[in-house]
Amino acid sequence: MEKKGYPKSDIKDPSLASAGQLRIQWAGRDMPVVESIKKRFAHERPLEGIRLSACLHITTETANLALALKAGGASLVLCASNPLSTQDDVAAALVSLHDIPVFAIKGEENTTYYQHIRAALEQKPQVTLDDGADLVTTIHQDYPGLIADIIGGTEETTTGVTRLRGLERDGALGYPIIAVNDADTKHLFDNRYGTGQSTIDGITRATNILWAGKKVVICGYGWCGRGLALRAKGMGAQVIVTEVEPIPALEAVMDGYQVMPLEEAASQGEVFITVTGGLNTIDKVHLEKLKDGAILANSGHFNIEINIPALEELASSKRLLRPYVEEYTYPDGHRIYLLGEGRLINLAAAEGHPASVMDMSFANQALCVEYLVKGEKKLTPKVYPVPRDIDREVGRLKLQAMGVTIDTLTPEQLKYREGWERGT
Repeated sequence: MEKKGYPKSDIKDPSLASAGQLRIQWAGRDMPVVESIKKRFAHERPLEGIRLSACLHITTETANLALALKAGGASLVLCASNPLSTQDDVAAALVSLHDIPVFAIKGEENTTYYQHIRAALEQKPQVTLDDGADLVTTIHQDYPGLIADIIGGTEETTTGVTRLRGLERDGALGYPIIAVNDADTKHLFDNRYGTGQSTIDGITRATNILWAGKKVVICGYGWCGRGLALRAKGMGAQVIVTEVEPIPALEAVMDGYQVMPLEEAASQGEVFITVTGGLNTIDKVHLEKLKDGAILANSGHFNIEINIPALEELASSKRLLRPYVEEYTYPDGHRIYLLGEGRLINLAAAEGHPASVMDMSFANQALCVEYLVKGEKKLTPKVYPVPRDIDREVGRLKLQAMGVTIDTLTPEQLKYREGWERGT
């Protein structure tokens, strides 16, 4: 890791390690599935000697995944997948107390962010873990020579899977990637319940607003949007949904929400939250129609969903009013508030998803890494779903940890389900 002038790690403050360790342990209480995998990994060592580079949010939950991978024998290096998502005390604990190299500092500049990604690639990984596909795209654009030795990788989030499928369509994907985001035990829980709760948490911490009675506009009604709408409604907000796809829009209508074009919602909403993964979801035409005091927040992976350059152009002045709250004043005097620089508000201003849902997401990550390393099935360079057996096993382990039991089919029921002869 000393090559090309890169240090062994780059973190904010090693003295934060003890505080970070306590928070890692606290999160671990709610991650029994990852803990059970960690215990098995420590006994079986399925990742012995495997070089693994991971570009993930450096949080307490990620730390528990990292410890499980290390217990399995992996040589692991971490870097951040977002400039504002790093928890500096957690990074310090991983480096100082667990000897896991970390390249991540909360609030790092874009140039530093990519320097950190390049530093994580110095060990020439055999497996990659990504959240947003910045690590994988950096490999393909700047380090194609590494691809020959890479067994495979995993991708954690919707945005990253979308980018990687584009890479595959172009015939440019150099090694197999498992789309962890698409596992049922990931998107049905992490995206819906995790994003829903943590986004409300981040906006509340940044602003201390009262949700009851607020007109909240949610841009996008995928699994993240569904969960967010449910939580905002539960807090007493009046929810408006905007969509570009007819079926999610229809579902939002039948779930009881108002659905309208964003140009119409722009003049009505008080809080706007983007969860589309798309470019300029809130664009100049919408920014021009916002009411005085409108709050803009994003919970998609990249800070491109709100057209910040257009906001800068429209405003005559701006100031940082409180942490993670920038006030933009238009020439006519009315004010717009942008939260967390338009980045993931649940990680910029809060702690991200609760550990209990990340338990399932990161269990999928760990088991998919093991699946890739064992290589029982030859995979060509494509984006693959999580093997159904792994998805079901994560669900089974989570139910077991929660003390929940379910029914099993009798041999007769199994025969009926699998047969075709028996009718009316």
